Amino acid sequence: MALIVPFPAVRPAKDEAEKIAALPYDVYSRAEAYEKVKNAPDSFLAIDRPETQFAPDVDMYSDEVYAKAAEMLNDWIEKGRFIKDSQRFYYIYELTMDGRSQTGIVACASIDDYVNGVIKKHENTRAEKEQDRIRHVDTCNAQTGPIFLAYRADATISSIVSKTKSRKPVYDFVADDGVRHRCWVVDDMVTIALIADTFDKMDSIYIADGHHRAASAVKVGLKRREENPEFTGKEPFNYFLSVLFPDDELKIYDYNRVIKDMNGLTSEELFEELDSVAELISSSKEPIRPDKKGQWSMFLDETWHLYQVREELLSDDPVDGLDVALLQNLVLEPLFGIDDPKTSDRIDFVGGIRGLEELERRCAMDCKVAFAMYPTSISELFNVADAGLLMPPKSTWFEPKLRSGLFIHQI
Repeated sequence: MALIVPFPAVRPAKDEAEKIAALPYDVYSRAEAYEKVKNAPDSFLAIDRPETQFAPDVDMYSDEVYAKAAEMLNDWIEKGRFIKDSQRFYYIYELTMDGRSQTGIVACASIDDYVNGVIKKHENTRAEKEQDRIRHVDTCNAQTGPIFLAYRADATISSIVSKTKSRKPVYDFVADDGVRHRCWVVDDMVTIALIADTFDKMDSIYIADGHHRAASAVKVGLKRREENPEFTGKEPFNYFLSVLFPDDELKIYDYNRVIKDMNGLTSEELFEELDSVAELISSSKEPIRPDKKGQWSMFLDETWHLYQVREELLSDDPVDGLDVALLQNLVLEPLFGIDDPKTSDRIDFVGGIRGLEELERRCAMDCKVAFAMYPTSISELFNVADAGLLMPPKSTWFEPKLRSGLFIHQI
């Protein structure tokens, strides 16, 4: 049963939300973060990426950098840029992009549910990436970036969300990328109890995005348990900041591949090898987007080619049947020699939000061939997680991105 609890959020004062709300810390390179904070010093990215407050040659993982994040967070609270709710509430967070909306419940999830598998994962995490957020959370004494969770749509939750959204939101702004953000506070005690009870009846919750943030928050919580052996389980560090969305409102974009060399193959040899695993459907100078599962399109020599995997090579396995796995197992490893896409420097990944034109641009700049994928579905993600398996790297790209700084959970 899923323990999803209300909490007293630290959140922006009404006239500060638009200035503070920031894209996740990990969508920026160090140089990009510097530039963003230089142009928008009120952005929460200044706290999420505190190295932006130092010279570029300062070690971004030094103690003084994390201490700066905590100092700035406390300073912004003291100056009234943030307020802290006096009671434990749920919050509603709606994001609208390109005319499509998704609405989640902002709450705290249990670290025990993460450990015991009620909250299910589909990705491995890397210790070095975890360590940065572990130190950030621990030093700031707060979780500043929400984990994107998904659940199977529920009529009770949908009804509560719909009723709440009929009221005036506490925040309503359009970010500079065109995404509209609206938020509401659920402060009715009967409704709060109903939300908690409804989630308590769910067997599984799924991490959609934010595996490293989740793992880091959980490890800080476990560390604090060791430091406080008399803990009761009610302390804030036993929970991590989340936004939970119904599966029927989510959209996963394609996550495409660009390859930097031909692994010694000529174009003719590549076409010949591909013919044994996939049927060539069509070719065009104009971009071709795969329109069903089992397809990919390849951009080579300034031409697009649409392929359909041969029927006998498809798989019912939750992982091996994924389109990204089919491409990896049938093409990238045997033909291009890319055994491990996580570590190979001969492959790069391009989120579908950038469009197929970005694949053409990369092939004109630093790559030889690109593959456009059919998006992984949310049901495929659930099937992999339910089987206790892991997806290949870069299988899913979610949009729109949750903003950091709108809701903070102090621990």
